[in-house]
Amino acid sequence: MFISLEGPEGSGKTTQARLLAEWLCQQGYEVILTREPGGTAIGDQIRAVLHDPHNTAMDARTEILLYSASRAQHVAQLIQPALAAGRIVISDRYADSTLAYQGYGRGLDLEMLRRITAFATGGLRPDLALYLDVPPQEGLQRKRSGGNEWNRLDAETLEFHQRVRAGYLELVKQEPQRWAVVEATRSIEEVQAEARQVVQVRLRREA
Repeated sequence: MFISLEGPEGSGKTTQARLLAEWLCQQGYEVILTREPGGTAIGDQIRAVLHDPHNTAMDARTEILLYSASRAQHVAQLIQPALAAGRIVISDRYADSTLAYQGYGRGLDLEMLRRITAFATGGLRPDLALYLDVPPQEGLQRKRSGGNEWNRLDAETLEFHQRVRAGYLELVKQEPQRWAVVEATRSIEEVQAEARQVVQVRLRREA
């Protein structure tokens, strides 16, 4: 089973992905926890370029191609082999981030992004996308005060982040069977409890 966690900046994806992976391991599952961009040595090098706050001149087309290059390596080297071995893969972000950020956020053509993404991933999509929803103002404030990485995309305008959130909600509306929305302004424990419940239902369905 392939699970992705998606959401605006500061929605708690990284924490929730880690807690979810730990819980599934306790239930006896073999779990691979990974992230995008990154997940491999090559992907992490690309991540450094993408997230460098000094790279303000980066064109939107360069951005999408770099994300896709990292993703292609991620799928080929880590995700597909893990799924083939029967493991559960949990990824902190995946291809839906491209549609939300570069599509709805940057305004790039969505169909073109879907074609590029399909090429990079070989058509691999998550069985379940957990969307952690938080208003952009609150998420960005969380990230500023939390001492986490403040990257090039975090520094975009509030309007950009609002478009990203609206984009995610549109993606959920288009494919409700693949998404589960978790309201992420609550405590870490409350968010995790709901995430576990959603995953448990999906695992039973696929058993």
